[in-house]
Amino acid sequence: MKIDLTRRQFALSAASCASLHAEDLLIVKARRKPTDAWKEYPTRTLDRLAGFKPVTAAPKTGIYGGRLDKKQRATGFFHPAEIEGRWYLIDPSGNLCIHAGICSLTAGKSAANVRNREAKFGTAENWAAKTSELLRANGFTGCGGWSDVEVLRTAPRRLVYCTTNNFMGDFGRAKKLTHQQSGHLGYANDCIPVFHPEFEASCDATAKKLAVTKDDPFLLGHFSDNELPAPADLLDKALRLDAADPGRQAAQKWLDARNVTSIGDADRDAFRGFVFDRYFKLTTAAIRKYDPNHLCLGPRMHGPFLKSAAIFQAAGKYVDVLSVNVYNYWSPPVDLMAMWTAQSGKPFIVTEWYTKGEDSGYPNTSGAGWNVPTQKDRGWFYQNFTIGLIESKNCVGWHWFKYLDNDPQDMTTDPSNRDSNKGLVNLKYEPYADLAAAMKSLNANIHGLAAYFDR
Repeated sequence: MKIDLTRRQFALSAASCASLHAEDLLIVKARRKPTDAWKEYPTRTLDRLAGFKPVTAAPKTGIYGGRLDKKQRATGFFHPAEIEGRWYLIDPSGNLCIHAGICSLTAGKSAANVRNREAKFGTAENWAAKTSELLRANGFTGCGGWSDVEVLRTAPRRLVYCTTNNFMGDFGRAKKLTHQQSGHLGYANDCIPVFHPEFEASCDATAKKLAVTKDDPFLLGHFSDNELPAPADLLDKALRLDAADPGRQAAQKWLDARNVTSIGDADRDAFRGFVFDRYFKLTTAAIRKYDPNHLCLGPRMHGPFLKSAAIFQAAGKYVDVLSVNVYNYWSPPVDLMAMWTAQSGKPFIVTEWYTKGEDSGYPNTSGAGWNVPTQKDRGWFYQNFTIGLIESKNCVGWHWFKYLDNDPQDMTTDPSNRDSNKGLVNLKYEPYADLAAAMKSLNANIHGLAAYFDR
């Protein structure tokens, strides 16, 4: 059921969150780029939550990460459920789970990556085994997009994983309709060619490979794309495409049917919903044709996506769990988190977010994450952000971006991944101790924090 929340209700919710535990907040300095001035941000940490007593060891969990003392109906695969006002993932054994993972869990392909991996681990399989143990020792039970899932499947203690797919990306590249932007693919006028008559068949071809893993209980679900464009003026941009473009024709037909004489913001957002309704419908149908068992996670939404009620209404008709990449917020946005679930009726997972430490020796000019002075500050940010996610009651997990620091010598990477300290580990595969300690402490208290906020 869709729930409409007013702007005033969002504001009140945000205000109440900001005032909660105000006397306990840590102040951390951060900036967007190394050339910016430092600003101070109130930061919640485990040891500063009034009345909360952190534990050092998490409740006993099963192999998929769900807690063994909280049971629901087991289906053999992950599925979401709302229980007493809070959303959870139910793991394949029927255990309640809030999923914590690391994005881009890969040893890297640059010369330095390969050389250092071989020196430390020998084989790729030993890397997978040791790295899986490292994550589990720090309270992580899974990995997100861009992970080397083939070799990770060889680990004795496997991690939960996702598949990274490019339904629109594959089609756009094949038709020569894309160009590379920082962090994601670009399309003409930011208009994805979802109305192209061949896109549906392309979705089927992309989805066929998913049948191979349809019976794997360690598979959380499938991402359909990464960071597709969804600008607020998508309708205006579509109307500026060539007259013969299927997207231009679809936009004009949609506009004519609404009898619009003067385009307003409500029309613009409704058109975004119209575009992405078709995208979600076609990609989800293709995924479920070949894999009816696992979660459809959508296209890792970001930026303008996150403020569109119409897109989330469309997503809720098709996806199982919303995937969102959240940048430019020190604490997760209370109003948007409420809107995502209110409009879609579905929970969400944060599939990218991070900070970069200026004590790492990196220039830290690339990427969208915050810059902070130290690795300890990165750890405080991790705690602050995840505390807010758990408090929302709509978040069923997160994937920190990412496992391994950038290699500045690797020019084959995306421009947003060139010279920054984003990793849990450095280029020698050594964990950043202060960051890892803060992550481990928070991850051990995920379910305790859920109970704390539920009270």
